[in-house]
Amino acid sequence: MFGRREPVPFAFLAEADRFRSNVAPPPRQRSSASQIAGRWLLGLTIVAGLVGSVVLGMPALSTPSDTQNQQSQASQGR
Repeated sequence: MFGRREPVPFAFLAEADRFRSNVAPPPRQRSSASQIAGRWLLGLTIVAGLVGSVVLGMPALSTPSDTQNQQSQASQGR
């Protein structure tokens, strides 16, 4: 049942595995110094924004250590 394969209907599909192109892609252009500096500046800005958001958000995430048992006046019977 699984051992039988259907024949390929088109000859070029069977030959596609053997085909090699003789056309080479063009070489990559080197990045200029301003492009490299721009990428570094963008990366540094993103990292600084993430670090800043964590630093500014830490007080909201931490629980105060000197919490006193504050109860409303209604719960004290007043």
